[in-house]
Amino acid sequence: MNEFELGPAILFCPADRPERYAKAADRADAVILDLEDAVLPADRAEARIALAATPLDPSRTIVRVNAAGSADHAADLRALAATEYRFIMIAKAEHPEDLVGLADYRVIALCETARGVVNAHLIAEHPSVVALMWGAEDLVASLGGRSSRRADGSYRDVAAYARASVLLAAGAHRRAAIDAVYLDIPDVEGLRAEAADAAASGFAATACIHPSQVAVIRNAFAPTAAELEFATAVLDAAASERGVFTFRGGMVDEPVLAHARRTLSRSR
Repeated sequence: MNEFELGPAILFCPADRPERYAKAADRADAVILDLEDAVLPADRAEARIALAATPLDPSRTIVRVNAAGSADHAADLRALAATEYRFIMIAKAEHPEDLVGLADYRVIALCETARGVVNAHLIAEHPSVVALMWGAEDLVASLGGRSSRRADGSYRDVAAYARASVLLAAGAHRRAAIDAVYLDIPDVEGLRAEAADAAASGFAATACIHPSQVAVIRNAFAPTAAELEFATAVLDAAASERGVFTFRGGMVDEPVLAHARRTLSRSR
């Protein structure tokens, strides 16, 4: 799978708060300027003006636009066209037709409704898509539910299923997968555990809503010293081996070597 150059900690920033743009970009690996849920409908016109008037590094900036078919979608795209931003996140993506007209953009499709999760594999096939992300709260709301999590903080079965489904759809089509935000900002241990699970499961990044969450996510995704040492050693050993071989008492084949290469890449 191609490495996703925008991770591991991607920070949302309301597009109608341009005074926060630079700070968000400085704190995180990439910033999502949000024209959708973070901005009241009455303020979106002003947010679009701010988007063009307060530029950031386009290689590390994503713009989340409103869902295809919504009243704001076309206006969002017109505003985006006046900027240098080419990473775009489509809110509530539900089928490939939502991505029509986006050939000039690198698209992150946000699968956060029941239909979007069910169609994630079709969305991932679209040539403009570079990543999939999933969203828990909008998903449960689309089902008529009340909460994506149990009292102990763990995901309910339907949310866990959606998370896995989007990750598998992304992986099947060699796209990156981005894990959903962790809303309980003071719960650092909960975020750390969830980000560590995301990294171990194959997510390329975790989105976040507060600058204090960035370091926690980075640390969770960073390989440990022991992982780095093993990855370096096993790749060095593989240079003089052919096919499957034994290393430190275990069998080494291509999946093990691929994991080692990804570990070294993550360290960089």
